[in-house]
Amino acid sequence: MGRFLMGLGVLTLVWACETTSLPPDVAAAYATLPEEMDYNKHVKRILSDKCFACHGPDAKKQKANLRLDVAEVAYARETESGFKAINPGSATKSELVRRILSHDPETIMPTPESHLVLTPHEKAVLVKWIEQGAAYKPHWAFVTPEKKSAPDLNDGWVKNDIDRYIAETRHALSLKQKMFAPQADRETLIRRLSFDIRGIAPSVTEIDAFVSSKDPRAYDKLIDNFLASKHYGERMSAYWLDVARFADSNGYLDDKHIDMSPWRDWVVSAYNRNIPFDQFVTWQLAGDLMPRATQEQILATGFNRNHKQNTEAGIIEEEFRVEYVVDRTNTLGAAFLGLTLGCAKCHDHKYDPISQKDYYSLYAFFNSTFEKGSSNYGGTDMVAGPTLLLTTPAQEKKMGELKKQIERLEEKVWIANPQSSRAGATVAPVQILSSSKLSQKIVAKLD
Repeated sequence: MGRFLMGLGVLTLVWACETTSLPPDVAAAYATLPEEMDYNKHVKRILSDKCFACHGPDAKKQKANLRLDVAEVAYARETESGFKAINPGSATKSELVRRILSHDPETIMPTPESHLVLTPHEKAVLVKWIEQGAAYKPHWAFVTPEKKSAPDLNDGWVKNDIDRYIAETRHALSLKQKMFAPQADRETLIRRLSFDIRGIAPSVTEIDAFVSSKDPRAYDKLIDNFLASKHYGERMSAYWLDVARFADSNGYLDDKHIDMSPWRDWVVSAYNRNIPFDQFVTWQLAGDLMPRATQEQILATGFNRNHKQNTEAGIIEEEFRVEYVVDRTNTLGAAFLGLTLGCAKCHDHKYDPISQKDYYSLYAFFNSTFEKGSSNYGGTDMVAGPTLLLTTPAQEKKMGELKKQIERLEEKVWIANPQSSRAGATVAPVQILSSSKLSQKIVAKLD
């Protein structure tokens, strides 16, 4: 307590020497802040919540020609007081600090009319951040992840890198080792591991084998066995299916069944085969655009068709076609970019660097497809197109043989009648077929 009061007094003295003093509640909050202020972790949420509405990315809402989301603008913008909006390294010469600490209703920011109020803690964060140089950072989604080495700590009980991070935190918080809970018994360990990796409980046989094992690597081997299980892919895919808005019904009105199980099974298989992540991403977004796209690559694009589909007879098709394109655009942002793109559908994003023009430029990618805004009609087995005729390797082989036979026959027709157009003589390639009765008959003939 004595150190806290001493620090509080020093802070007040320093600010008094610079002609501005911190209010007692802000000074108290300042004394509790972490040593280093991070823009993305500590500062941006405050600016987004309390400042960006008037001084953020939305050009139509900006006031005083000031943007606090762009460092160059915030640093360069001079105010009537002669201060820069943000003067890196000098809180007392920053207009932002003068405004947030003011009690004058004509000066204070946020303005009383906004009904937004900064807490003492938030004010302290902004002050300390500016004192430390007001360093901005890009949106976290634009920052390349960096692999860091685990802390070089070993307290005698450390067995792996996770333990090293625990040890680091223990030292930072001055925790004693006896405060840690003892290791769980083997029955508990195998249940936790099984639920974490496979999503199901271990069998009695598995529990008995693990509990009675004398192998020092029994736990490591258990992990390998669970990772090799088909249930691993099912467990992992559950998270991705949520991101991809997977469902087995249309989601509108009478909510009819829609079969997206082949795509779901592909996701499970992709996890179990541990396919490279770049393929996992690329195939789902544009597998059909890959050179000589395989059936698997085309099937993966089912990711883009997991949105709700309206089967009502009276809908305006173009209205819902646009809704589907919007859904795909928004899902791309959430799943792959880590961004809330949907905000920019109606206006420039108020918190992230995404303009409305940016949004519709990306929207145009999905808007280039040819489709209707309503599902096909004619029976319960109809699936909204475009759809894919799924064939087995044996059926693919048979179709290849039939294709060659057709080409030979077309060649004979052209030789017998050279006047006919070779292109005209060819049969138009069969487009991706649905599981309709027609495609079922084709598959039946192939079998």
